[in-house]
Amino acid sequence: MNIDPSAVPHFDEAFRARLRDLFCWRRDVRRFRTDPLPSDLLERLIEVACHAPSVGLCQPWRFVVVDDPSRRQGVIDNFEACNRDALGEYTGELSSRYAALKLAGLREAPCHLAVFADRSTAGGHGLGRRTMPEMADYSVVSAVFSIWLAARAEGIGMGWVSILDPLAMSAILDVPADWRLIGYFCLGYPQAEDDHPELERVGWEQRQPAGSFIFRR
Repeated sequence: MNIDPSAVPHFDEAFRARLRDLFCWRRDVRRFRTDPLPSDLLERLIEVACHAPSVGLCQPWRFVVVDDPSRRQGVIDNFEACNRDALGEYTGELSSRYAALKLAGLREAPCHLAVFADRSTAGGHGLGRRTMPEMADYSVVSAVFSIWLAARAEGIGMGWVSILDPLAMSAILDVPADWRLIGYFCLGYPQAEDDHPELERVGWEQRQPAGSFIFRR
């Protein structure tokens, strides 16, 4: 198939600069306003996510929009139990610093989205997963990051809640047992914008220069 060169988009320097701004201003948001989001927002973001790369084009992502109040409360209860357990793992100053962190926006965020990987999908006919079955999970992570950037471009914040019990979450959300939880996300308008992660601002950790993660062989 020949594609007309004039139909191929050209991404100029101005676009690349704005794209870098988008990456730099993407944040893991914990502090949300309670304002409702546009009714079609999640569907539009998920449509973008489905353009993400996936191993063998297997498209293993499964998106669960959590609207039911009782299921949301179950998620909150699970988070609070796991968070109490996590707090017990820290001692001394780290314990008090951990206790002071805001680690979820589950009560405030108007939208909850759980994202699973279906490793048993027949899509893609197993291509690329024989030696690395976890590639299905990585494919879903690519889709999640696509949502994150697309949401930020619309002024929407997104927060990844990882202090959860995956098996309990599958039961709370009534999904097939062989779906693997990749992440549970809160979405909403952020209370404030910043180009530095909150954990960096409060002194929990500092971002390291990219060069410190590069190795050549």
